[in-house]
Amino acid sequence: MSPTGPGQSAEVTGTSSERTTERTPATDADKRAERATDRRTRVTVLVALTANLVIAVAKAAGGLLAASPALLSEAAHSVADSLNEVFLLAALRRSRRPADRRHPFGYGKERFFWSLLAAVGIFVMGGCFSFFQGVEALRTGGEEELQGYVAGLIVLAVALLAEGLSLVRALHQVRREGGAVGLRDPALRTVVAEDGTAVLGVTLAAAGMVLHMVTGQVVWEASASLAIGALLVYVAYGLGREARDQLIGEAADPETGGRIQALLAAQPEIDSVEALFTMKTGIDSVLVAARVDLVPGLDSERVEEVAVRIKRSIAGAVPAAHQVFLDVTDRPAQEAGESPAATGERGGA
Repeated sequence: MSPTGPGQSAEVTGTSSERTTERTPATDADKRAERATDRRTRVTVLVALTANLVIAVAKAAGGLLAASPALLSEAAHSVADSLNEVFLLAALRRSRRPADRRHPFGYGKERFFWSLLAAVGIFVMGGCFSFFQGVEALRTGGEEELQGYVAGLIVLAVALLAEGLSLVRALHQVRREGGAVGLRDPALRTVVAEDGTAVLGVTLAAAGMVLHMVTGQVVWEASASLAIGALLVYVAYGLGREARDQLIGEAADPETGGRIQALLAAQPEIDSVEALFTMKTGIDSVLVAARVDLVPGLDSERVEEVAVRIKRSIAGAVPAAHQVFLDVTDRPAQEAGESPAATGERGGA
């Protein structure tokens, strides 16, 4: 490495073989843990998919038999959830593909993409159809016979049981994965949101049917359908916003960023940290890019040794830091602070 002169910067990244040799045990352990977590999430998604497919058929049959807008809205909800579970299974399979030349940072963001599609599915297939059913019921009215009410309520009772079991399974995994930590996985977060919404939606549909049966006023069931639509749109918006933030390059959580900042500041060879950037490249992978000003008097070989050691320290302290890039500079702090890397221009360093 050539010496770094005034006003110049040298990006020291180290070789991939050095990273692999240094982190092989931790990396292997991390991969085993990630595979085990994915297996549990896959089982959770499959449970939800099976429940939703069965319930969708039952709700559709019951809704047609009872001519119930609320029940038909719930059928659309279950169809949307079933399609979304297929999206999530694709996300689990595709997001773990290894990095290649075309995608050097891996495929971790696949999970966020498929989660966004799931949110769109909830909005279009669930929310919009529910609004349509509610408005149509208010416009045309509706009369149901006693056997229609009974069939619809039986279907809803079975659906509530199945959705409740699926929700319990999802919440159990969330608790096993560490609560809020487990909800960082968009696949698991989507299943929890879908099952929780389904339980509440079934309750609203049942209440609407009972009130319709007691009062003879279809407005109750239509209102339940509209409420289910509003609920689905709200959930879809929340899931979509989360996926959007991660797709466009969300920074690591403040705790992780603070830990990296403190580690860099504690290095005796670093005079100041001019800029630090992090970006999530998957549910458990983070890209770290830092511009640091070293203390005067270090020759080029020493600079390289220090940079490699610092990178390894970051990787050891933050296992999610799969890619670490250091831009070593001896420019004055004010000049570096005004650089595009510090100001965010052109996407940073």
